[in-house]
Amino acid sequence: MGFPTINLTRTGANIIRLRKAAGLTVHDLQMVFGFNSPQAIYKWQNGTALPTVDNLIVLAALLQVRIDDILITDNAVA
Repeated sequence: MGFPTINLTRTGANIIRLRKAAGLTVHDLQMVFGFNSPQAIYKWQNGTALPTVDNLIVLAALLQVRIDDILITDNAVA
């Protein structure tokens, strides 16, 4: 039996879509998270990294969505 896996590329594109829908810039997120550079946010958006669980909770609150609304999964076939 297979389990769902997070699709990094589609999740990244979803983060971009949700961020723009919330009227937030990459710089806005950088400031909220206290990052010295926007690199981590670009990695999330490019699908090369995922936010930590702590950052996902904050991101969901900022975007006014549930964590499940941020992460895009591929359902594995049994």
